[in-house]
Amino acid sequence: MSDIERVADDRIDARKTGWPLEGPWPGVVDPAGLLGEIAEWLGAYGNAGTRRTYAEGLGLPVGAADVREWVGHDDPAWAHAVLRYATALGLSLQPVSGQRRLPPPAPRGRLRHLHWFRWCAHQGLDPLRARSTDVKTWLARLSGEGAAVTTRDRMLATVKALYTHLADVGLAAGNPAALDRRRLGLVVARDSTTSTVTLTIRQVQALYAAAVAPRRGAGPVDTTRAGAVVALFTLGLRVSEICGLDRADLHVTRGRRALRVTGKGGKIRIVYLHELADNALMDYLHHRDSRSTEVVRSQGQAAWRSQPLLTTRTGNRYQRQALWQLLRRTAGSAGGTLRDVADAMHPHALRHFYVTTAVEAGAEMVHVQADVGHSSLDTTEQVYNHAARDPARSAADLVGRALLATEDAEGTARSSP
Repeated sequence: MSDIERVADDRIDARKTGWPLEGPWPGVVDPAGLLGEIAEWLGAYGNAGTRRTYAEGLGLPVGAADVREWVGHDDPAWAHAVLRYATALGLSLQPVSGQRRLPPPAPRGRLRHLHWFRWCAHQGLDPLRARSTDVKTWLARLSGEGAAVTTRDRMLATVKALYTHLADVGLAAGNPAALDRRRLGLVVARDSTTSTVTLTIRQVQALYAAAVAPRRGAGPVDTTRAGAVVALFTLGLRVSEICGLDRADLHVTRGRRALRVTGKGGKIRIVYLHELADNALMDYLHHRDSRSTEVVRSQGQAAWRSQPLLTTRTGNRYQRQALWQLLRRTAGSAGGTLRDVADAMHPHALRHFYVTTAVEAGAEMVHVQADVGHSSLDTTEQVYNHAARDPARSAADLVGRALLATEDAEGTARSSP
């Protein structure tokens, strides 16, 4: 193992909460130039949640503490690039005053060590010199680690978008990620059934009940926060959209409480709260605000309204991975009707639940499309058509009853004198 690989191994350890750099980026000839252009590329996206999602998907630190550690290199150009990157993510690099007791960090994703930049560092590969063969090797490694087709496709799309920018500004010679997705097996047939679990109403009710149930070490803010998270997911929101919500996005329109949601491409839509979501969110905000009255007075109303709608115990904005883990832990604690699907619980399962439940309840497809922010009606129809059908729409029970009736008849005939 080379020195670069040893350094990379130490820095990309998936058990750590960040990726601290004590010197130049492993294997990168111009780390300041690369990071500066990454910041420029991220800044072109209007949605702060999208910028954080892309940065994390590439293997870059997205937390203020981790980025502060990343500055630790005596090079003004590097420090300036890190500052530009932090600004693009909306992070402050000012040290936090005083000591606070922090909760343990949420577990990291099992594929975190294979995010593009982390994989490049482990290979001793300068990302600016990567070729299409390198990208194919990376995708093969992801496949070998059990990454789903959709996960590989999403990660490739992020890398491709970045290299489009790097090639445009002349930092990269070309786009190594501009590959034929169909040849790579990353295009799922339109008529295939999705692997996302299709939840029933009873299962979602059980998930919410588990979220708000009292548990050891959790106060009212903790339980109502978990309930609000589950309730927001039942509105068909994407996990990145929930992370990006600010307090000011909660408002009343046409006599109903609603959220101003910034979706893909910076498109804004209005999402009305159903009764359960309204009660859960307001209950959480009531308990949270009762503990932060002095903070509101010191910051002013405007600053208060710009705070995240959902905050962690330390008052920070949620990251996608943390919400995902909260959802998975809640499903695991529910037992009963969720026992068989807890390990497969995913934010998209609740988004699919919204689509399938709404359509089967009689909602027009075009209204469901507007609710969930799909770019086209075809996407909404695919989500519904590719989901597992309601058992009531299957002939399986008719066949099963016929089999049982035949078996009963034969048994009766055999027992007759």
